[in-house]
Amino acid sequence: MTTEKSGADILIETLSDLGVEVVFGYPGGAVLPIYDAIFKQDRIKHILVRHEQAATHAAEGYARATGKPGVVLVTSGPGATNAVTGITDALMDSIPMVVITGQVPTALIGTDAFQEADTVGITRHCSKHNYLVKDPARLEPTIREAFYIATSGRPGPVVIDIPKDVQVATARRGENGPISHKTYRPQTEPDATSIEKAVDMLAAAERPIFYTGGGIINSGPEAARLLRKLADVTGAPVTSTLMGLGAFPASDDKWLGMLGMHGTYEANLAMNQADLIIALGARFDDRVTGRLDAFAPNSAKIHVDIDRSSINKNVRVDLPIVADVGRAIQAMIDAYERRQHPRPDLSEWWSRINGWRQVGCLEFQESDPKVIMPQRAIRALWEATRDKAPIITTEVGQHQMWAAQHFHFEDPNKWLTSGGLGTMGYGLPAAIGAQMGNPDALVIDIAGEASIQMNIQELATATQYRLPVKIFILNNEYMGMVRQWQELTYQSRYSESYSDALPDFVKLGEAYGWKGIRIETRDQLDAGIAEMLAYDGPVIVDCRVAKLANCFPMIPSGAAHTEMLLQSAEVSGEMDDEAKALV
Repeated sequence: MTTEKSGADILIETLSDLGVEVVFGYPGGAVLPIYDAIFKQDRIKHILVRHEQAATHAAEGYARATGKPGVVLVTSGPGATNAVTGITDALMDSIPMVVITGQVPTALIGTDAFQEADTVGITRHCSKHNYLVKDPARLEPTIREAFYIATSGRPGPVVIDIPKDVQVATARRGENGPISHKTYRPQTEPDATSIEKAVDMLAAAERPIFYTGGGIINSGPEAARLLRKLADVTGAPVTSTLMGLGAFPASDDKWLGMLGMHGTYEANLAMNQADLIIALGARFDDRVTGRLDAFAPNSAKIHVDIDRSSINKNVRVDLPIVADVGRAIQAMIDAYERRQHPRPDLSEWWSRINGWRQVGCLEFQESDPKVIMPQRAIRALWEATRDKAPIITTEVGQHQMWAAQHFHFEDPNKWLTSGGLGTMGYGLPAAIGAQMGNPDALVIDIAGEASIQMNIQELATATQYRLPVKIFILNNEYMGMVRQWQELTYQSRYSESYSDALPDFVKLGEAYGWKGIRIETRDQLDAGIAEMLAYDGPVIVDCRVAKLANCFPMIPSGAAHTEMLLQSAEVSGEMDDEAKALV
């Protein structure tokens, strides 16, 4: 006869059966039975964060750096509501995550009991799916189903709300079986006819471009390898969203850099002047398209995405293909070779692209030999670490965009940032999660002095678990991106964007058991970075950079790709004659 077990024990055993090795969480009254079950086993390691938001970001970092779903455990009420930001962040950026929340006992639901919140209602629109489990016998199948939903199709966060009495009540465990869902069956295989049409369009195009996104990375390492092969077969240029960096090697001469609001001149102009855009695992979000009525006005568009709802949501496309992007790319390569299409002659197209490259949109001026320009700091960090293949996380702001522009990625799963939601405070806990999943890797959080303070308490988490995370702060004493927008849009009325009363980050780091390093002048930059890398433990670097540097290129809000700002100089209309004729 099968022995009955508590709901808490069923939960932990099922997580273990599913291969979960790490859970990020924070205890509270409504999850104490689960924490007691954790105490009595040694298969799953629990990481105690200092704030529930940090638990979700750490789980995101773990998921993105390992390819495994992240798991979060928090208590009811404020524990669950503190996790909402990270849940929303994971939904926007398609990160597989299962969030387990405690709930007041079933009989008290709806009575405004102590630490009660309607977790299911609150998370309904910021999670891929959610559950309230009222029967311990339903725990195991619910957990298995949640992992299937979180990791299948377009990945995302799933919330499981478990009342305290259900954690205590007993039930028999079911037999292990494949995780699935009775109705949710994402389409992963592409339609063969559509693939052949896409290949014919690609072979006939004179100005094609591959517009790639985070879906390439979510599909797995094989998708990135296939993207490189498809680019080689066709000779077409490749650009990427912020979330897709690393899917295509930055060292490849077909790489145009990131596109969008702070993308490169050549990537944005190529998108604008292409006659065929092949969107692979990207969703045409507003940061990429700019003004919609001026976005790629003369191009045909193919959109490959596993999320049917993303197709034709923002931009009408000519050929939709619903499929896993990796499988679609493989099918395109096979069809291209089967139909014996020759590699197209794109020499004229590349000549124009190389002309745009000559603009040197990422160049910057250094007038004072002592002052560290933030771009210089990022480039120095990249030069010092490029042979170590570091995992880079970021907070959100100017430093994030400078990192995307000047730190060059060769492989997927090395760039972890908050894209869709733009969450300040993401980088440090994400670095902790990435380090947990990759103990031997070099993990660096590129931060701003404002963003890092959003979850600064997680310095203690890294100390407790002896995680050698590095934090590299570009300290300009402003909320830099806010200040930049205020300068360009609000006539330099810097309302509340100056970071007054900043802490001494070196002393703060030392107070938490970290090594602190301060870099104040350009001649200290390389030595400071070397010292950071040589230290076998967590390091926080306070790198003082130019206070009023702006992040360019930039497409102003509501502008088109042809209206970029380069180092404060507007480039609107400065296209070559051939480009003008096509507009």
